[in-house]
Amino acid sequence: MPIAADDPLYRLLAWSSPSYPIGAYSYSHGLEWAVESGLLRDRATVVAWLAGVLADGAGKVDGAFFAAAWRAATDGDDARLDEIAALALAWRGTAELALEAEAQGAAFLTVTRAAWPQPRLEECAHRWRGRAALPVAAGLTAACHGAPLEAALVAYVAALAANLVSAALRLVPLGQTDGQIAIAQLAPSVARAAAAAIAADLDALGSAVPMVDWCSMRHETQYTRLFRS
Repeated sequence: MPIAADDPLYRLLAWSSPSYPIGAYSYSHGLEWAVESGLLRDRATVVAWLAGVLADGAGKVDGAFFAAAWRAATDGDDARLDEIAALALAWRGTAELALEAEAQGAAFLTVTRAAWPQPRLEECAHRWRGRAALPVAAGLTAACHGAPLEAALVAYVAALAANLVSAALRLVPLGQTDGQIAIAQLAPSVARAAAAAIAADLDALGSAVPMVDWCSMRHETQYTRLFRS
């Protein structure tokens, strides 16, 4: 079956690629301090930690915001979309995690508007003055370009997991093969996070990863740092 030039799959692959220039390589989501303090020592501890992030932390929360933004954009409900965008910016436990979400979201909007222009993206970027958390920017973009919610969510959550594994490669350190084994072992966690996001209710949303927030706060004062979070 031939693939059309405007097939959403091609766009999802581009947007979720590590080469998409949103600066994801600059952030470790608190992993840098977790390694410094000895909490993460090898592939097994990294996989267990990231499985928790996907189930009860950023995977759960950002997946829910992605799905909510996709639905609001698909429905043409700008008031709801603006509400979701504001809530997603506020929903961060530490200053560094807020920077991580907003800086990547703003970069995502900037590069996507240049490479994959779409009127709704322009309208939202103008209303939000370029500010957006990454899951909202990505969810909006997926909806505007006709990407199916389920596939787009899996791509988004898988990219989150892969970026954090990439950070672990440099910090623990892990070898490239161990990194790929970790990504393979996280596949069930990615699938569960995406499924949970589709069913999530923002009014009942919550997270349960206090160690991630603690590591993020300690990272602010870490003597030597490779990452911004």
